[in-house]
Amino acid sequence: MSNTMRWRYGETNPVMLPVQPGLPIEIGDLVYLESGNVISAANQSDQGTPAANQQAFHDKFVGVAMQCSMGESGESIRIATSGVFEFASVAAAYEVGDLVGGSEDSVGGHLQSQVVEGVGAENLALGRCVKQVATGSTKVLVDIVSTVVRGGPQAAAA
Repeated sequence: MSNTMRWRYGETNPVMLPVQPGLPIEIGDLVYLESGNVISAANQSDQGTPAANQQAFHDKFVGVAMQCSMGESGESIRIATSGVFEFASVAAAYEVGDLVGGSEDSVGGHLQSQVVEGVGAENLALGRCVKQVATGSTKVLVDIVSTVVRGGPQAAAA
């Protein structure tokens, strides 16, 4: 994917974090924190199943890259920890409030850095859908919530 500003509206509550040396990040990438550095979703090691990959990413999810980086040592970039972003998605219908998480590539084994899909539980999610979309839609508006900085998506009160 190319650098794509995916932010649409809402407070981004940004943080500045260093990039893992040698691993480029593009604007719009979903990123996670590993040993104090941010890394793009596509660079997460395979956990064996789509759900395991989604949960591992959820647990370290920082947010969405608002700046790009070539992965130069010591370079920090701005990361949005909240806000509404428009992502490419697996073709599906989405209702307001549906949980949304990372999506594996077509070969399997690795999450994509700028593509999401519907998920069934908070421990797999990066946020919630904020605009209903029809069946077969390949874009979805997601209110992201950083797990690391903001506690991640929460279950609805009973």
